Amino acid sequence: MIRRRFLAALSAASLNPLRSAPRFKDDPFALGITSGDPLPDGIVLWTRLVAPELTTDSVEVDWVLAEDESLRRIVKRGKAVATPQLGYSVHADVRGLKPGRHYWYQFRSGGVASPIGRTRTAPTGNAPLNFAFASCQHFESGYYTAYEHMVKENLDLIVHLGDYIYEGGISNAKDRPRRHNSPEIKTLTDYRNRYALYRTDEHLRRAHQLFPWIVTWDDHEVDNNYANDNEENGAPRTDFLERRASAYQDYYGHMPLLATSLP
Repeated sequence: MIRRRFLAALSAASLNPLRSAPRFKDDPFALGITSGDPLPDGIVLWTRLVAPELTTDSVEVDWVLAEDESLRRIVKRGKAVATPQLGYSVHADVRGLKPGRHYWYQFRSGGVASPIGRTRTAPTGNAPLNFAFASCQHFESGYYTAYEHMVKENLDLIVHLGDYIYEGGISNAKDRPRRHNSPEIKTLTDYRNRYALYRTDEHLRRAHQLFPWIVTWDDHEVDNNYANDNEENGAPRTDFLERRASAYQDYYGHMPLLATSLP
């Protein structure tokens, strides 16, 4: 039942009226931009619009990809549809590119342009790769200075090994440098707000902006130590499957993943 409802919701996305994006009073790209799932001939470009002007309509988002940082030598351009079902996230699957090459990209919607991002396609053959990996980035446990160092490195990509977010509530510990934004998260809105909180970190946003990412989840993207349909504290199976579906849906919504990763 959970799977059918989820697929039905995605199908309904095509029924949302498609309108020109409203004129945004504030920056709708405040959660940043990123790229991911690099292939020798392609890349996924991601962003998510966040603005009070967005209601229930789907909106178009323009994107361009260029061979130079000033975006003068544009090689690809297109339009993506941001739907409320996926939190107005965009996953532009760009193909026909050259392997092992840097490209620069930008989004535009409602008269506002995003920052310019940099990405890189995967090499072919046995070409070496320079990459960093990260995991277990508990927001309350410390600042993301590791990403501050990564952006100064000559990296081809970043690999995230899971626990991108933590689902727990607000800690009572006095030694935490910052706090979560809600009690333990369980609904789709909860998960969206938690990812948005993590993306307020400037070092994390910058690392997303400069490098393509390859990602996978661990347990805290859903619930600590969950296994398949078993919740840590023994919640009813049907309740937990509802929660897990929300977590999986929003993991896709916030990551630069190919459509084949749609849960």
